[in-house]
Amino acid sequence: MTWQVATVVALRDETRTARTISLRVDAWLGHLAGQHVDVRLTADDGYSAVRSYSIASAAGGDEALELTVEELEDGEVSPFLAGELAVGDQLEVRGPIGGWFVWRPEQIEPVQLVAGGSGIVPVMSMLRTHRRRPNGTDMRLLYSTRTPETLIFRHELDGADLLYTRMAPPDTVRPAHRLDTADVLTYSLPAAESPTCYICGPTGFVEAAAELFLSAGHTARRIRTERFGGGGT
Repeated sequence: MTWQVATVVALRDETRTARTISLRVDAWLGHLAGQHVDVRLTADDGYSAVRSYSIASAAGGDEALELTVEELEDGEVSPFLAGELAVGDQLEVRGPIGGWFVWRPEQIEPVQLVAGGSGIVPVMSMLRTHRRRPNGTDMRLLYSTRTPETLIFRHELDGADLLYTRMAPPDTVRPAHRLDTADVLTYSLPAAESPTCYICGPTGFVEAAAELFLSAGHTARRIRTERFGGGGT
């Protein structure tokens, strides 16, 4: 893979700290839902930093490549991307990368998507791709986030099961708490349907969620995970 120049064509704030960046990459050959790219920033003095970011846009379309970046307080790259980047600026990107945590429209089994925080980004690419190219299979989304204000892609979450860990809306039946066994049994596809489960988010969330799905009867071969630390996937 080689580095390619990407031009910012649009910016959209998703939350107070998360922003979607639309990029035009002239030689872009497409991606699979769930993949990510490396982004390289180079300062005037020659210092460069590379971070990986999940692709948010649907696969198989002609639209701009979209990355959704959440600012990290101690981040080196994300504060610039989420707060200072402007339309017309150029970045370097390399990818797409990844072949395990991906969803393809030719998959015929039901799918359970599970996201924690900004782990919603590659999962949203899968959901958007499924909406664009429905294949008759069931795809459900379980999204765990801190508060209503931290919901990313809030205008595209109709039909999703939204769970809150710190503060839930007043009209929500489920009180705010971390994902548990009862949530998995209540809000996700049953193990008897043998869904492929895609789980993405911070390492602690992913490990805990995977264990919960295993304890609910899902098999390890049907669980795919993607975890991230500071600045990337």
